Amino acid sequence: MSRALVTGGSGSIGGAIARALAAAGHHVIIHAYGNLVKAEALAAEIGAEAVCFDITDAAATSTALGEILAAGPVQILVNNAGIHDDAVMPGMRPAQWHNVIDVSLNGFFNVTQPLLMPMIRTRWGRIINISSVAAVMGNRGQANYAAAKAGLHGATRSLSLELASRGITVNTVAPGIITSPATATLFPKDMLAKIVPAQRAGQPEEVADLVTFLASEKAAYITGQLISINGGMA
Repeated sequence: MSRALVTGGSGSIGGAIARALAAAGHHVIIHAYGNLVKAEALAAEIGAEAVCFDITDAAATSTALGEILAAGPVQILVNNAGIHDDAVMPGMRPAQWHNVIDVSLNGFFNVTQPLLMPMIRTRWGRIINISSVAAVMGNRGQANYAAAKAGLHGATRSLSLELASRGITVNTVAPGIITSPATATLFPKDMLAKIVPAQRAGQPEEVADLVTFLASEKAAYITGQLISINGGMA
């Protein structure tokens, strides 16, 4: 049974990914920081475990990962954690820029790097980084978020080249507008019909299905790719 770590696993997409990976037979470790109670409830429901640490704190992350690795290597890693703090660039505070970059990009490094050598020793692994349509198309008021998530695209491509011969794939999934409490308010149905060719928001489970496929043996020859799941948005 492969062990799978999902960062930001208490949110809509992260929770759906955790459920799907557990249903596929993996032992899932659900990471949370701001909402551990929700992560623990999901873990109890699907037979997983929940962990809590701040991925922007390199030392705390290293300690937490050391405890996880004591039980064995993590062979499936889903870097899903990310935050929004939107503002147009002329009015963006430095803290807004740095905090968003810190979670999505520095957090990716803090979590991924310590897990690589144990994964390499098993000669099998799957790393899936969750980006966003904002990183592909851009979005007004999200220069910080788009920059952070776009950084994952370059890191994915480079890391995939380093790990391909070790049986480890590295890919990025870029969701578009996905159903959540926030998107229901921000994107009413009439707006979705105008900006999404499929004329609807995606479901978290649809993203989770794609991630679960990329984490499977069937996806062994897919690596270094940026895969959009956005209902046809350009």
